[in-house]
Amino acid sequence: MNNKIIQIALAIIILVLAYFVWESIMTPIRFNKERAIREAKVIERLKDIRTAQVAYKSVYNAYASTFDTLTIFLRTGQFPVVRKEGDEEDSTAIIIRDTTLVPVFDSIFKGKQLSFIDSLPFIPYGEGEKFQIRADKIERSRVIIPVFEVFAAYGQFLKGLKTSNMVDLKEGLKVGSMDSPSIDGNWE
Repeated sequence: MNNKIIQIALAIIILVLAYFVWESIMTPIRFNKERAIREAKVIERLKDIRTAQVAYKSVYNAYASTFDTLTIFLRTGQFPVVRKEGDEEDSTAIIIRDTTLVPVFDSIFKGKQLSFIDSLPFIPYGEGEKFQIRADKIERSRVIIPVFEVFAAYGQFLKGLKTSNMVDLKEGLKVGSMDSPSIDGNWE
């Protein structure tokens, strides 16, 4: 009788230990899988913000320093488009240049709904938190260059994930740089 109780107790202990071993292996795997999914969404949003910033700069020769400025530009801004008719190589031809204005949003975000603009400042999986956005100008070889940076800390979009201690939550993903005229992301 005592042997049977000991065997049952040992079997339960073995099962509990096996569960903990399994969880210690699977937890980082699950974390990395979910982290990759969340990072992909954040990177996609950062690329959209970069596209909007580049469009803003093409019109104003500076980057937007706030999301309010950027969203107003996306809603109401227009690009001048020059259309040429005639052959410039033919000296007898008449060249006609016609400038028309096209909406910024329709030009750079074809197929997306206008409501997309409202979600641009928000970090995916960030529970309402917004990206940090900055813009300024720096001087390089006596040339003034506009720069911008948009940043999301890991702690903002990896919330609630078990073993988030596997990354420094203060670091994160960003696009642009306040130190150089780069519009690349730190994931590229």
